[in-house]
Amino acid sequence: METMDKEQLKQKLKEQIIQFLNLTDKKPEDIKDDEPLFGEGLGLDSIDSIELIVLLSREYGINIQDPKEGRKVLVDINTMADYIQQHRTK
Repeated sequence: METMDKEQLKQKLKEQIIQFLNLTDKKPEDIKDDEPLFGEGLGLDSIDSIELIVLLSREYGINIQDPKEGRKVLVDINTMADYIQQHRTK
């Protein structure tokens, strides 16, 4: 498993979020590391959260079954990157 540093991981996550969620009006640099992904920040919704959980599973081998767990992980880019670094299986 290749290890990437946290900055690389955050950059990749932003690209994946834009791609998976088809946010064609966004660029990775538009998404701040500490900007909330839902609500006031990026404005994602519950459908998007399901897509992000699929992304984590497919890209990083992380299976989140519990929506509460998902809400703790899908806070912002920083939180997602930390979680991936701790839990990834691929």
